[in-house]
Amino acid sequence: MITDETMIALIRRKVPDAKVEVVDLTGTMDHFNVLVRSKTFAGIPLMDRHRLVESAIAEARSDGRIHAMSIRTEVLE
Repeated sequence: MITDETMIALIRRKVPDAKVEVVDLTGTMDHFNVLVRSKTFAGIPLMDRHRLVESAIAEARSDGRIHAMSIRTEVLE
């Protein structure tokens, strides 16, 4: 189980200017939809953006706090 605030903090460590929206899909705080918007993503291919977000939450995924997560990324203008 992980809080929205903790997930946002983990993502912002790797993407400091990120605007992050987290939706708990099941009410169990381990299945999420995440939207990450950042100027950092400009010029970065979609898969690399997702890898960056995945690397930010890797510890929480490996210790079981995050079971499933759908990621969307967008470039902030």
